[in-house]
This record gives sequence, structure tokens and C-alpha cells, in this order.
Amino acid sequence: MGASARQSAYDLSMTIALTGTSGNIGRKVLERLGGEHVLIGRDLAKLPAGGAHREAAYGDTDAMTTALAGVETLFFVSGREAPNRLEEHFSVVAAAFAAGVERIVYLSFLGNSENCTFTFGRHHYFTEQRIRETGMKFTFLQDSLYQDYLPFMTDPEGVIRGPAGDGTVSAVSTDDVADVAATILRAAADGDPVHDGVTYRVTGPEALTLDDVAAALQKATGRPVRYERETEAEAYASRAKFNAPDFEVEGWVTSYQAIAAGDLSAISDDVQRVTGHAPQSFDEFLLAHPESYQHLLS
Repeated sequence: MGASARQSAYDLSMTIALTGTSGNIGRKVLERLGGEHVLIGRDLAKLPAGGAHREAAYGDTDAMTTALAGVETLFFVSGREAPNRLEEHFSVVAAAFAAGVERIVYLSFLGNSENCTFTFGRHHYFTEQRIRETGMKFTFLQDSLYQDYLPFMTDPEGVIRGPAGDGTVSAVSTDDVADVAATILRAAADGDPVHDGVTYRVTGPEALTLDDVAAALQKATGRPVRYERETEAEAYASRAKFNAPDFEVEGWVTSYQAIAAGDLSAISDDVQRVTGHAPQSFDEFLLAHPESYQHLLS
């Protein structure tokens, strides 16, 4: 089916489009929103039931432009780490502008800057700048590292290894991120501009060292868990066994170094201000999500 035929077949009555709904955060945002919305993905078979399914991949500007027909607000979940990730992000922004999208709510990252320690964080900085340059309305959600990810930093021996030093991270639950995003999208659908032009730092209520993370996991699992400080050279050497691409290993290592540098230590009250409820602590997350550490119990 050609682009014009696809566009004419679309229901243009739905004004919110969501990407990433086959993943964790996008799915949670959709659940909280309820109702019928435009769901965009590269594999329609993986999209949740309900709403209007439109096929487009990041990087395919023409297909994304067609998929965004009639959309007023786009919830833009950042793409998977890849060598061309920034180009893919720019393609989505260009498509949104070409399709006449009024507003982008972009899932960004805390502490991003042009030369931030975390290499993947730089993609978020340049994506934010590109969105600003279009003149479209925007809201940026600069999320800290996810609490959901912290248990998986621990290897089967119960050791967290990385060059994070004594730095801290204000890790946030994806449930809180989804609550913030859904609240902002509802306001946009209601015509309330309160979140337009705002950058939110979406963090947990505390800044944790990786020793703190290990202690929380040990308490939850009842087994020894510890944090082992690595040098940069040791970190690269210990990850060589995965045979991952260089850019990916660099991202893994620099995520720990960003903690050491203090890039992820900021604590914000933005979850409370946007949603009306306090953000979840890591202890509370582990209590609510025992599935997150089951790999440590086997």
C-alpha cells in the first residue's frame, strides 16, 4: 500500500500517538491513559491490542510522517542503543514536523549534555535540541536510571561490578515515569498547556550508592550481595566476554562512570508535583516487584 493510500485509510480522530508500546514504559503509559490512541511500531504484531496500529520504524521518515497523520501530540520513547540512534531520532522529529504534529513529549535522560559522561546520554541532548529547533511544543522527561534495571546489574555470584566509585544515583521506577508521562499526555488531550516547554527531572526520592543498592538487594533476597569497584580498564576487561559492539560496551561502562561523576545524583520533586504522589523508593520497588530479582534466587 502506498503512503497516500495508507494515510487515507487512517482514522484521523485520534490525537495522541505513542511509540514504544511494545516495551515496558510505553506499555505502562498506554495502560494508564486508557482509551483509543495511535500506536506506532515497526512490527505491528508486537503492538498491544486496541487503538489504531500504524507501521513505521525509526529512521524511515516517510513512513513515520504517514503514520503521524492527524496526530497532535506524540509520545516519543527514545530508540534502542545503536550506532545510528541519533539519526533515527532526528528522523522521527523531522517526520513529526512534516506531519504537522503540535507537540512532542520526549522520554529523555537525566544529566544529558553535549559532552556528558554517559555516551548514550549525548543522544538525548542533541535530540532535545533538534526538537526545540522545530518550534513544536515539547515536554522533556529527563529520567534517572531505572530502579527496574538495578537488580540486573548484579551477576549470578551476587556482585555488582563497575567503575561507579562512591557516586550516587537517584534511580526512579518505571511506574513513576509512566505516571508522569500519562498525566502530561492527558493534560495535552484536554487542551491544558501547563506542561508545554517544561523539562522535568524524573527521579526517585533518594540518591543511592551502589553499596546501598547491594544492601537493599541483600535484604530483599536474603543472600549476600556486594558492590565491587572496578577501574575503567577492569570494567572493559570484565565485559569483553559478552562480545558486544564497542559502542555498546562503552555505553555500559560510561553509565557507571556517570554515577561516579555525579551526573545522576540529582533529586527532584517533579514526580510529586506532576502526579500528586511521592516517588517510589528502591526498597518499595523491590517489595512491589519481587520478579525483578528472581534471577538472584535461582
